[in-house]
Amino acid sequence: MIIYHGSNIPVEKPQLIRQNRFLDFGSGFYTTTNKEQALSFAEKVVRRRDGQKVVSIYEIDEQKAFAELKVLRFDSANEAWLDFVSQNREGKYTGDVYDMVYGAVANDDVYQTFTLYASGAYTKEQTLEALKIK
Repeated sequence: MIIYHGSNIPVEKPQLIRQNRFLDFGSGFYTTTNKEQALSFAEKVVRRRDGQKVVSIYEIDEQKAFAELKVLRFDSANEAWLDFVSQNREGKYTGDVYDMVYGAVANDDVYQTFTLYASGAYTKEQTLEALKIK
């Protein structure tokens, strides 16, 4: 499997760095299977930190990774995904620690939906309906 990481510098050897913010899947080195998404992430990093857009490319043995690592996989933005992402974004996740989390990350388009859910304005059902791919 080919995976991509968008940044403002090339990353030859990924390292896990302690995060100072709460992200969808918790602390980790974020990659994507979508090259265009990695380029979009790189553009956002450059706007925040200057530098040049860089997409680092890696190849992993998918079968080996899924067999040997502790993996949490989300095939869709379902209730389990919503709970996991919400808890991570709020800094409240206390469940199992995974080597790899595989699934969709919430993009800027769903930020408002998460804000409404976190504030209690949306129920879980309303949030899941709003997050459906259109």
